[in-house]
Amino acid sequence: MRGLILQATGSWYLARIDDEKVVECRLPGKFRLSEEEVTNPVAVGDIVHITMQSDGTGRIEHIEERKNRLLRKATHNRRGVQVIASNVDYVLIVQSLRQPVFKTGFIDRLLVCCEAHEIVPVIIINKTDLQISRKDASDLAEVEKLYTGLGYLFCKTSIFDEETVRSLGDLIKGKISVMTGHSGTGKTSLLNLLAPGLDLKTGDVSLFSNKGKHTTTFTRLVALSDDTYLIDTPGIREFGLVDLESYELSLYFPEMRTFRESCRFYNCTHRHEPGCSVKKAAEEEHIYPSRYRSYLHILDGIEND
Repeated sequence: MRGLILQATGSWYLARIDDEKVVECRLPGKFRLSEEEVTNPVAVGDIVHITMQSDGTGRIEHIEERKNRLLRKATHNRRGVQVIASNVDYVLIVQSLRQPVFKTGFIDRLLVCCEAHEIVPVIIINKTDLQISRKDASDLAEVEKLYTGLGYLFCKTSIFDEETVRSLGDLIKGKISVMTGHSGTGKTSLLNLLAPGLDLKTGDVSLFSNKGKHTTTFTRLVALSDDTYLIDTPGIREFGLVDLESYELSLYFPEMRTFRESCRFYNCTHRHEPGCSVKKAAEEEHIYPSRYRSYLHILDGIEND
């Protein structure tokens, strides 16, 4: 039978079958041998084929091809990469205008990850009920203009405005979404409104784990309805730029793609090379200064990794 992996904890997995029944499953050793580059052959979000055993548990026989996967480098000094989640439709990037102040650099890094993994990002500015200065309002309008102009989905939400939360719920209906953002941006409060039955405590670092800040945790997929799921994990902010070469980075900045075609060198990093059309476009502000700064910061991280 066919199942959706809801939780992965070492050698045991929870899979949802028949749209409602959840069974414990084990993974044969052959999968671990055939997936040497990853530390976890099965990840949350995987679609698997299961054979039921006499003790009521399942045995995973086959993993269907993934449409995408979120990666990060393996932890605890292990080699390879870890698959955080697979078959993801949206990454919900939650920021707040104040308390804490939003950071475009954080948004830009996650946008690069989404572009690289072919996942649709949704930028969410939460806590719009807070009183803000005229400058904050101007900054928000500029940020919205920037990212919507690049073709990204952009939402403004407040837990005190049911319509904004309902609109977000309608957007993610029927999808598997990953929610990410810094502590204090209101992720938990939004989740409690999207799925009141969860009754999560605000201020929790890990929304769906049984552990605390400094202990091993696991990723879990939570159903908001029969066809709508949310994933959250303490390490989700680390996902992304695995095996990305420096000259490839600009491919994941949509506004740079056309300009990079005119660069003198095919492997131009757009930082110091002569005849660089991207650098010229940034100097002439055809590319937003904040985006070019983010590009350079991410580039430094790739080259110094």
